[in-house]
Amino acid sequence: MKKNYAFNYLIFTVLILINGCCREKDCQPDIQPADLVNPLMGTDSEFSLSAGNTYPAIALPWGMNFWTPQTRGMNNGWIYAYDDYKIQGIKQTHQPSPWINDYASFSLMAYTGSIKFRGEDRASWFSHMSEIAKPYYYSVYLADYDITAEISPTDRSAILRFTFPHNDSSYIIIDAFDMGSMVKIIPEERKVIGYCRNNHGGVPSNFHNYFVAVFDSDFSSSHTWNGNTLNINTSDAEGDHVGAVLGFKTSRDEKINVRISSSFISPEQAALNLSREIAGKDLETVSEEARKTWNDKLNRIKIEGGTPDQQRTFYSCLYRTLLFPRKFYEINQQNEIVHYSPYNGEVLPGYMFTDNGFWDTFRSLFPFLTLMYPELNSQIMEGLANTYRESGWLPEWASPGHRDCMIGSNSVSLIADSWLKGIRGYDIQTLYEAVLKNTEGVGPVRSVGRYGAEYYNDLGYVPYDASINENVARTLEYAYADFCISRLAEELDRPQEEISKFRQRAMNYKNVFDPGRKLMRGRNIDGSFQSPFSPYKWGDAFTEGNSWHYTWSVFQDISGLIDLMGGSDYFVAKLDSVFEVPPVFDYSYYGIVIHEIREMQIMDMGNYAHGNQPVQHMIYLYNYAGQPWKTQYHARNVMNKLYNYLPDGYCGDEDNGQTSAWYVFSAMGFYPVTPGTDEYVFGSPMFKKVTIQFENGKNLVVEAPENSPENIYVGDIRLNGRPLRENYIRHDQLQGGGKLLFVMQDEPDRQRGIEKESFPFSMSLAR
Repeated sequence: MKKNYAFNYLIFTVLILINGCCREKDCQPDIQPADLVNPLMGTDSEFSLSAGNTYPAIALPWGMNFWTPQTRGMNNGWIYAYDDYKIQGIKQTHQPSPWINDYASFSLMAYTGSIKFRGEDRASWFSHMSEIAKPYYYSVYLADYDITAEISPTDRSAILRFTFPHNDSSYIIIDAFDMGSMVKIIPEERKVIGYCRNNHGGVPSNFHNYFVAVFDSDFSSSHTWNGNTLNINTSDAEGDHVGAVLGFKTSRDEKINVRISSSFISPEQAALNLSREIAGKDLETVSEEARKTWNDKLNRIKIEGGTPDQQRTFYSCLYRTLLFPRKFYEINQQNEIVHYSPYNGEVLPGYMFTDNGFWDTFRSLFPFLTLMYPELNSQIMEGLANTYRESGWLPEWASPGHRDCMIGSNSVSLIADSWLKGIRGYDIQTLYEAVLKNTEGVGPVRSVGRYGAEYYNDLGYVPYDASINENVARTLEYAYADFCISRLAEELDRPQEEISKFRQRAMNYKNVFDPGRKLMRGRNIDGSFQSPFSPYKWGDAFTEGNSWHYTWSVFQDISGLIDLMGGSDYFVAKLDSVFEVPPVFDYSYYGIVIHEIREMQIMDMGNYAHGNQPVQHMIYLYNYAGQPWKTQYHARNVMNKLYNYLPDGYCGDEDNGQTSAWYVFSAMGFYPVTPGTDEYVFGSPMFKKVTIQFENGKNLVVEAPENSPENIYVGDIRLNGRPLRENYIRHDQLQGGGKLLFVMQDEPDRQRGIEKESFPFSMSLAR
């Protein structure tokens, strides 16, 4: 199938150009950020090669329910693949990642002719040329049936509209999927109620997603199915996999609307969600309200300059940063915030968020929310406190409850960063109690708490020969988490002994540094280093990376790492070598070439693997060694080379907004290398002007008037007219507003940012 990505978005480029050429106000089309977003960015992906592993999420920011066209079977993690050519339905989804898969999903599909309810049987050919994908609206032409399907979302509801041909055998089905489902058709109310229970883990035994669908046309017939059996003229079905078939006699261009909502709490709450969010509204109203919501959020960062493609890439990435974590709370009849607990199965008061892997998102997604959306961040923190109360542990990969995926103890990074940056409104004492518990053992699954804590707390590292996988990665991430605990403990005025304990543990990264190889390396219980050792071996002692990638995971003390390597010159040479060595790899630990390896191999950037998280901050580390111009070069190169707004627009998994947040931060000209401090490290801004609107009412204008494809280097930085000699800017300086000026040029300035006083935070350089 020929990939003609650009064709679908030509109209937007044209509109942008028209907008730039028009001199009269009336000539300018109403192009807003939401219209520049391409939800199909990253969808040209598969198991063996990820260009994002995304699906078009038709949703509100952080909405409880997302919707997406479904091109593959109900349990396939690749819900929508750009190269597919048939659509099976419009699916309610909660999937954060194809690797984690989905839960609480069901779908609707329209067709004509004989009754077809199996996914492959009812699927229709479609073309991207007759598909419109916006964050707030989706439309597709179902060619086999001459039907146009449309949808627009709210937080917990949606309205679908199907435009039919003339046909006496027109149908809309509701597929409640497998693993336990129920439907009940109520013809006199033009209504279908039901539930679905599908999941891939992380749910209590009483888990249900209750839904209600209200149609605006009478049914000419109604049937159900159970498994592979169609039950004619029935109204109820319950079993492993059931669904409803609603018949209509339609005239040409007749439109049938379906207003649908769901709840994790009860059928009554689903009906309440519908009445509050969507009752009485038509699709145009819902779509425009959703568009306004998206523009309100996206317009918090206004960009000027750059190419139309760069603008589309920026807002497409920004859209992805505003999807996860997902709301998992609802508002009851008494207007109280409540949630169904995916940890203990009870309905409880307060906030809850889910669908996030903190191993990915602690790096830049959550620092972005902390900077730009502190009110939301406060709610998320309260949700974390509720998770601890309900499960006894902090989450590390939640979907919707605890999932055994990835490593680390990274929830403390979110908590410390939030509190240290002045965000309040949640129970920090409960969270601190939870943080301490996390350090002592492992939770209900190995990703929760600290797997190998008994070794780490005794030896100062997780041994290579203790039958604990990814041991070096765990050691490095636990040490960074301990740094965050020490910072939080200081702020909470905890006993000095406690503060000192975690501050000392933050230096445990030194225990897995091999001074001979100048790389991180597995260490045995007896203190010897693993042998044999290859820095090119993925996995084993590391997580989805190798020693070349994880050696830099010392967020808290880059200066200390520089000292271990023998000084700045060697450190810089080592950084350079990551880009210079060929993309050699050893996949023996996995037995197959995992997609992360392949993505590194094909990008022509040596052993730099931007498509996976452990090395994404590495580019910014030149600022710690007196050569910030190399950060500027590489940051701009990665933005230009590895990101675009098309279906192949990422160089690996997008991962719940993390990879997108890297781009958004980098395009603004700074990046949070060390969450838990108040510093953002400078890079090379992408645009001539960025206006950032903070929740405190202050605006920061980031200007780089000389910016161009050639002028990628920074000659000077000024904040409100005052020169900044530092290679970083503080959180309060950003949120104080004003003007941040970058003087851009085509040659490196080898005199700026070279003194130690200019370097960002490191524990070994405590200021």
